[in-house]
Amino acid sequence: MVFRKLPGVSASGMGLRLSQKFVFLLFLSGLVTLCFGALFFLPDSVRLKRIFLSKTETQPVTVGSGSENDVREHLKRPKDQEHPRGMASVKGETSTKLKSLSRKPSVSHEATEERLAGGKAQEDLTLLRSKTESASEKSTSSDHGATSDTFSYKKFKRCLLRPPLGTDDGKPSDPKTNERREKVKEMMKFAWDNYKRYAWGKNELQPLTRNGHIGNMFGGLRGASIIDSLDTLYIMGLVEEYNDAKDWVQTSLDLNSNGEASLFEVNIRYVGGLLSAYYLTGEELFKNKAVELGEKLLPAFNTPTGIPRGVINLGSGTSWSWGWASAGSSILAEFGTLHLEFVHLTELSGNPIYTEKVMNIRKLLNKIEKPHGLYPNFLSPVSGNWVQHHVSIGGLGDSFYEYLIKSYLMSDKTDDDAKKMYYSALEAIEANLVQKSPGGLTYMAEWRGGILDHKMGHLACFSGGMIGIGADDGAPEKRQHYLDLAAEITHTCHESYTRSATKLGPEAFRFDSGAEATATRLSDRYYILRPEVIESYMYMWRLTHDPKYREWGWEAVQALEEHCRVESGFSGIRDVYTLTVSHDNMQQSFFLSETLKYLYLLFSDDDLLPLEDWVFNTEAHPLPIVRKSCLQDEATQDKTVSE
Repeated sequence: MVFRKLPGVSASGMGLRLSQKFVFLLFLSGLVTLCFGALFFLPDSVRLKRIFLSKTETQPVTVGSGSENDVREHLKRPKDQEHPRGMASVKGETSTKLKSLSRKPSVSHEATEERLAGGKAQEDLTLLRSKTESASEKSTSSDHGATSDTFSYKKFKRCLLRPPLGTDDGKPSDPKTNERREKVKEMMKFAWDNYKRYAWGKNELQPLTRNGHIGNMFGGLRGASIIDSLDTLYIMGLVEEYNDAKDWVQTSLDLNSNGEASLFEVNIRYVGGLLSAYYLTGEELFKNKAVELGEKLLPAFNTPTGIPRGVINLGSGTSWSWGWASAGSSILAEFGTLHLEFVHLTELSGNPIYTEKVMNIRKLLNKIEKPHGLYPNFLSPVSGNWVQHHVSIGGLGDSFYEYLIKSYLMSDKTDDDAKKMYYSALEAIEANLVQKSPGGLTYMAEWRGGILDHKMGHLACFSGGMIGIGADDGAPEKRQHYLDLAAEITHTCHESYTRSATKLGPEAFRFDSGAEATATRLSDRYYILRPEVIESYMYMWRLTHDPKYREWGWEAVQALEEHCRVESGFSGIRDVYTLTVSHDNMQQSFFLSETLKYLYLLFSDDDLLPLEDWVFNTEAHPLPIVRKSCLQDEATQDKTVSE
């Protein structure tokens, strides 16, 4: 080997002259100081990782049709964790049942993939904050000076076809109907006053013990009943109560929590509630809070496929799947119940990232093969494959279908992709799940790998209203058929109420072994103030004006008053088939947001939150139809006037 002789180095390589040593050491010390100084002033550890760690981006696995049957029976969902409008053991479960969920991420290949995506999560948040701050600065300008990307509340209001609260706050002309509406308003005030007295700032009221319940599904967020009640209080004209709620949001709603939250529940209750409050009132406070919270949900989408996981730490951005979810899968009704809120987050923030996230979900679902045209409830966020072929229009699947038709309606009927997906799914549901009992009742069965389970959950009773609001936009020859189907399903759900001693419906009812529309298992006999049956009454009244729907709603009011009203609020009951009721000590926040709101609308004129202008998210928070052409025309006119 030949060594090149360096200047200043002796032939024997024994050293440097003194002056050269000094210069060399001076240079070396300067270099070291520069390097360590640069590292010292870097603002966070993420930048260190970007410099020193090789960044491995896991590419999404090609979407296939594999069912992963080998894991189908190993990770069954616990029997008592029936999914409330999308997520098991959350919406409506007591704290005891919530504790049975595994809240810690398991160490698995999928969890490793999640952590590798962590750097990307931080990048997305940095990009989002930059765009949101820019949009916020623009929004401070006047309407005439606003750019096309800036949301203008005044322009939005001008694009509504009718005033949100109608000509007389929706007051019906019929005295009997108005008396019933006032009764529902009194129920809301009673529920609210007791929440305020005994549980203010907590998530829900426990009326028997007269204290608040926090729970563990909101990631440390508080005030779920307050956020869920904002729009209900507003449309009912409970001004003092609404102002108290608004003041709490202003002074006490802290979004800087560091807990483990359900992506689904935080989105539909908090984001949906804040969005609705903003659109109804124009209060910038609600818009800013909604966008800030929406930003915290984005890291859940950092998976190889872009399908979000069900649980997210709102502080760190770490996300994982529910412990009971088969093979670490994500749930159809969770990742499929984000579209309405995220589209509006883009509208208000001017940041396309929210719409991009939910459109990516839709693209994947369009690529993957559907068994018999059906959408199973479990999907791997890593492989993009279905896990278990269990299909339900009730828990775990329900609001996915609801958000398809509502996405189409909310787009001012321009979202043809959502329309196609909805009617294709409905065709598959009719072909495979819709059944007729020997007694003539139409119901939605569940599908487990090709075998029908003749059970219908209370959660599935929303489908009467869903099919009803979609009837007009189906194939012309099927419009009356869809309206008839909606009426038949709503009738079946009403039967589940009338066949109980309390005239309230069970959590699930069956159509086998001689039973029709009744619960045959003790574990299905409870009622937790759920809204889905009343929701369908409201929609069917609006669509048909058949007086029976208002009568059925009044039957529900009387049953709630007799069996669920206690001294300090409203409580669910453990068995609808006995008149000696046992209360569960929980006034659910969705009772204030959904059950009482739908009853109030049922007894109001149709011009209170008219369906021509509004769609309701799955927590009954009204969101406006996005009329892009109108908003653009308004912007053009404003620009012309300003010039």
